Amino acid sequence: MSNLNRGVAKVEVTLKWDPSPLGAAPHDLDLVAATYTSEGAGAAPDYLVHFDSRSPDGTITLDRQSRTGQGFGSDEEMTLELERLAPRYTRVVVGVVIQQRDGRRTFADITGPAVRVLEGYTELAEHDFSAVAGATAATFAEFTRDASGAWRFRTVVRGFDTDPQSFGSVMGDLA
Repeated sequence: MSNLNRGVAKVEVTLKWDPSPLGAAPHDLDLVAATYTSEGAGAAPDYLVHFDSRSPDGTITLDRQSRTGQGFGSDEEMTLELERLAPRYTRVVVGVVIQQRDGRRTFADITGPAVRVLEGYTELAEHDFSAVAGATAATFAEFTRDASGAWRFRTVVRGFDTDPQSFGSVMGDLA
């Protein structure tokens, strides 16, 4: 089992949801990670990892992406190698946004959405988005670097009523 006192080093985030009913437009959910430097609260993210991309240094990768939720197990997977992030990065926020191509959809409109945060075999968090059912996007995890350089994890479930293009600019706002 991981010892969280020494910090979180490498995590995997998995997202799953059930496909749309037969004949309905597919549901498309996307994992998004935003990295922040020590420039303070309210600063824009230095970069985003989303929609089949990876970080410039390869420390955050979207390993699997689905546009329909079909298949077994997780539909999207993201790996965050926090211990490899440059020292200037002090915060990473991870969330999920629902694509709105076929009209406004919220988490209440999606069957079976669930996200898990794992470090190795240790589950750090699991959420079903029921607390933010009326939202079109949500954050659920925040990683912060402490003064010793160790990464800490905390659950931060916050719903947003925003589109996929705007989510990256608001997901790191402090409540």
